[in-house]
Amino acid sequence: MTVHFIGAGPGAADLITLRGQQLIASCQVCLYAGSLVPSEILTHCPDGARIINTAPLDLDAIIEECMQATELGHDVARLHSGDLSIWSAIGEQLRRLRKAKINFTLTPGVPSFSAAASALGTELTLPSLTQSVVLTRTPGRASSMPDNESLENFARTNATLAIHLSIHNLKQVVEKLVPFYGGDCSAAIVYRASWPDQKIIRGTLQSFKGGVSEEIERTALILVGHVLGNETFAESSLYSTDYDRRFRPGSANEEKKL
Repeated sequence: MTVHFIGAGPGAADLITLRGQQLIASCQVCLYAGSLVPSEILTHCPDGARIINTAPLDLDAIIEECMQATELGHDVARLHSGDLSIWSAIGEQLRRLRKAKINFTLTPGVPSFSAAASALGTELTLPSLTQSVVLTRTPGRASSMPDNESLENFARTNATLAIHLSIHNLKQVVEKLVPFYGGDCSAAIVYRASWPDQKIIRGTLQSFKGGVSEEIERTALILVGHVLGNETFAESSLYSTDYDRRFRPGSANEEKKL
């Protein structure tokens, strides 16, 4: 029997992957991460499935549910919001399952920063502006930050920053970034990207200096970078007629001219 960890996506129920949906439908037990997973996704569970909200459970209780299910010969769908690769807290679960010799799989999901970029209608890596995206956060109750992973260190790159779980530290975030990006650098706050109650607040670092008046919770994402709302970027060579690529070699164009 197998525990299937599934990235449920950023919020909208139809953003779960087809593989994730099929796995949910095949499992007799479903463990989901509380209100972070939309209830519509649970409708993919088969009739009679045991559906458990893990929000009030500690790690021992979650692993116990997995162990009981496998002892009964049941597969488990373990749903986490967003994508499993970042801030999903699956590392300690996988460690426990490996120790218990319980099989598991990982199915990726759409991450929140991707949903936020789509909501903003922008690409986060634009030629001549930036080709890097830094996914980071600020210290919180759940996890501290290593000393060398400071906002100042990341800001020195001038890369696009996707700052998670930090809306409560917005004023400090702005103070630390302005010396590197400038107060007029574009920024945006995307609350519950892709959910029906999604909110977008656009501005500059300077405009966010006093915080935001709206009741925005920790699920909001802060995006900072010169790519936001900027139309002065260079064009990629990808579509250029003189750019050699496998399916459109420049040499072939020259031959046609002859």
